[in-house]
Amino acid sequence: MEEKEKRRVRINFRPFLFCALGFAAGIFLYGKIRFGGFAPSDLIFLLFFAGFALVPFRKTRILAVLLSLLIFGGLGALALHGYTQRFLSTAEAGEYRLTGRVVSVSVHRDRSVAVLDDLFLDGEKTGGKCRIVLDTAVRPAQILSMDANVSAIGVEGFRNDSFKRNLFSKNIRYSASAESYEVVGRSKDPFLRVNAALYETLHSHMGRDEADLCYALLTGNSGGMDEGISEAVRQGGIAHIFAVSGLHIGILYAAAYFCFRFLGKYRFLPALAVSLLYCGVCGFTVSSVRAVIMCGVLGVMRASGRKYDLLESLSVAALITLVVFPCQWYAAGMRLSYGACIGLALFSAPLKKGLLRIRFPRFLADYLSAALSVQIFTFPILLESFGYASALALLLNFFLLPLLPVLFLGSLSCAALALVIPPAASFFLVFPDGMFSAFLYLLSVADFSFVIAGFSLGAGSVLFLTGCVAFCGRVRIKPLWKGIGAAALSVLIVLAAVCENVVFSGCRIELFTREGESAALLRTRNECVLVIDGEIGVSACEDLLSRRYGGELSAVIVLSEDEQRGANTAAFLPADAIYLCDECETGLRNKKLIFGREFAVGGLSFRFETRQKLVLLAEGRTVEFDFGGIPATGADLFLGEEPPYAEYLKFYLGNGIIAT
Repeated sequence: MEEKEKRRVRINFRPFLFCALGFAAGIFLYGKIRFGGFAPSDLIFLLFFAGFALVPFRKTRILAVLLSLLIFGGLGALALHGYTQRFLSTAEAGEYRLTGRVVSVSVHRDRSVAVLDDLFLDGEKTGGKCRIVLDTAVRPAQILSMDANVSAIGVEGFRNDSFKRNLFSKNIRYSASAESYEVVGRSKDPFLRVNAALYETLHSHMGRDEADLCYALLTGNSGGMDEGISEAVRQGGIAHIFAVSGLHIGILYAAAYFCFRFLGKYRFLPALAVSLLYCGVCGFTVSSVRAVIMCGVLGVMRASGRKYDLLESLSVAALITLVVFPCQWYAAGMRLSYGACIGLALFSAPLKKGLLRIRFPRFLADYLSAALSVQIFTFPILLESFGYASALALLLNFFLLPLLPVLFLGSLSCAALALVIPPAASFFLVFPDGMFSAFLYLLSVADFSFVIAGFSLGAGSVLFLTGCVAFCGRVRIKPLWKGIGAAALSVLIVLAAVCENVVFSGCRIELFTREGESAALLRTRNECVLVIDGEIGVSACEDLLSRRYGGELSAVIVLSEDEQRGANTAAFLPADAIYLCDECETGLRNKKLIFGREFAVGGLSFRFETRQKLVLLAEGRTVEFDFGGIPATGADLFLGEEPPYAEYLKFYLGNGIIAT
């Protein structure tokens, strides 16, 4: 019996799974080393997987496992290195005549944020894309020309900056600013033209909010949605409904597969073609491409009479995606999309079996096992990517997901008819207009703000995901050892989270800057103080706090020439005391306003040099804050507004200043 146990395979060898895992590991490790932040905990999952995959220790198995991981790991590192070098191959910063094609548009603080590709600088073609903020609305497929101040994004501060990583994943190499622009043409790309026509049609015949929701559902571009609506959708855990994903592609593929059933086993070909065309209209997003590839693999397997393997199919999709776009490793959408599928592959079957054993109805067991599987595996990804995970996601999805096929296919059909027969567009769009009006009413009367937030798992994320793989049914470990391992990992995850979030000594400072909005979170063992500038909005402050701190603030300090504006922002934050440099009339009565040049909050001593300059004395160190100027006091550490995209920087004051 013991000899049989030794010969037992712990993890089945799937060629594409091991190759995809090796490729992803190579990208991950190269990025950690190239951009900084490598830690021993980063190797936990890979070492665990490789260790169990080698059992039983046969020469052929050891050779196959190690070669697939090492060779494809090297290829993954090489792919990301090549992409990084191309990303950094940019023109010098300066004034240019910029021409480019609009591929996507979002709205930020009532201004249009456009992404341009097919770029020309002073008539010379350059690679990558450019992000530009404009005062007036633009549309996809338009070709814009303007005199602009263009600068390269670069990779400085990449490790601490989720916003810059997002730009990196989208190949946005430049940022630009311009006072005016002119539309000089229209792209001939059929996918972009259909996308633009869809936007115009929806917004011409539906209410603005209803049209924004419908456009987001059909194309995955939710950038135009009202910030309040967008926040409610994210907090409710239903944002995936408005980001074209495997759900949408799967629904469309299944509908087309049914319609072409007269073609027999070859009906997957037109169904796949329809899905691919729709994927093009949505801009070939990672989640939609992944779903199309998986649908293609499923169709081929069914047509050839072979058994479909979800993990192997997912691995094929991941390998193709990362080979073509290695930068997508840094896209939250990819991690969530593939994480959801991995969760289904690992946990859906055993959870369903358990629910059926306790006599759950089969349809309910099917749904709950799938929903729980997705929630389990994506929880740490959501927490690290967005700062919170919805506590209502399971409940809301329980009611909304069964309605999605009707809402999606109905809206898609109505929108297609409206595009084909423009005079009857108002008639065809009555259905989606009414459905989204009802959805908006639901958002207005319900409170979706019940979220799990205010902390980071840190290294606990790696431990959590490792545990998910280790203790699922796919890895063969004795029940006793699974129980012991699960208990040990649970303790380690808690310890990692505590070390990441609790300040035991010294003073931790976290700097946040993004597009003219700046803040700094100061934490000691007993105090937590937020320093804000006058430009930052409430939503940015809440985003910072949801990611980094979930308790009450000891104080908010306003560092701005326009103190009244900053005080009005501070009034909505969880702190009773607001400190300002000079007396000003704010109209606030329910907050304690404290005016003065020098003050203390617990063990932290502060001094206003000017309304826009603050000096902190803590742990025998001097720190200067100036969110719009240059260092002047000769402080040990100066914290100001970093170059445009330095979202999060963390410092520790104790026996010296240590950047972390």
